[in-house]
Amino acid sequence: METFRYTRADDASQAIRAAAQSPTAQQGAQIRFVAGGTTLLDLMKLNVERPVQVIDINRLPYDKVEKLPDGGLKIGALVRNADLAHDPVVQSDYAVLSQALLSGASAQLRNMATTGGNLLQRTRCAYFRNTAMACNKREPGSGCSAIEGENRTLAILGTSQHCIATNPSDMNVALTALEATIHIQGAKGERDVAIHDFFLLPGSTPQRENVLDPGDLITFVTLPAPPPGTKSVYLKLRDRASYEFALSSAAVVAEVSDGRFKRVRIAMGGVGTKPWRSFEAEKALESKKVEPAVFREAANAALREARPQSENGFKVELAKRCLTHALTMATQSA
Repeated sequence: METFRYTRADDASQAIRAAAQSPTAQQGAQIRFVAGGTTLLDLMKLNVERPVQVIDINRLPYDKVEKLPDGGLKIGALVRNADLAHDPVVQSDYAVLSQALLSGASAQLRNMATTGGNLLQRTRCAYFRNTAMACNKREPGSGCSAIEGENRTLAILGTSQHCIATNPSDMNVALTALEATIHIQGAKGERDVAIHDFFLLPGSTPQRENVLDPGDLITFVTLPAPPPGTKSVYLKLRDRASYEFALSSAAVVAEVSDGRFKRVRIAMGGVGTKPWRSFEAEKALESKKVEPAVFREAANAALREARPQSENGFKVELAKRCLTHALTMATQSA
């Protein structure tokens, strides 16, 4: 870990101003906000992240989960994962989110990790975390060691010749299926970004993972009110039962009427370079009967564009079965 400057902010404007006005920012050096630190500090110890300034935002007033007048939900960026997972409204109205959070990390990490930090969680690709290896995400232009290396756990959707790293978050998959909106405050003001647009595909710039500009601060996340009768499920398949990242996961938010899908949203994890919203699967299910053959058709549509690497071809079938089973679970009482 390299030497860095540490400061605390008492409000969002102060944090943003400190980041924007720092002489180091003007020189293009890294400035990072820290809350739980469960990802950032790990990467700093590995010298993957080397910020020259770290701004502690734990004093900011973004640690509440609040019901909105329209029936939706507002989640502060500093809400801890454990608190969010066990919130009664989340458990009853957004079960997929609670299930996703509880399937991730360990209890100790969930007590520290925050909503905003989880949105910014970085890949677990071994080559990204090893500074002795080439990685375009860590050092643009250096190459992607994973393409010709060990890639069993890496992405099969949304990849490019420059990067095949997966987004590791469970929470982000659930939020994608719930069509969350990310609220951002920065030097240029405030803006709202749909979660599907928040994350970027690697393309030729894998080091750019989201739409945040330097100094931008995530303040909160909002979820729309669930339509009456909606059921949601998160299913995660992994090598071991705890403290493990997904080989494949599926978040399903479904509304069924008279034995047919009235509305369905699907997102997948463990297989994409970002939390993977499957519009193809949703289209395949639209107004269709709730039956196994339809589920399989949707799963085939979801993985049609998969591009497996040398060691992760098994993920294609695994992801299909994961989504098929998640759809079964989400419609069992329909």
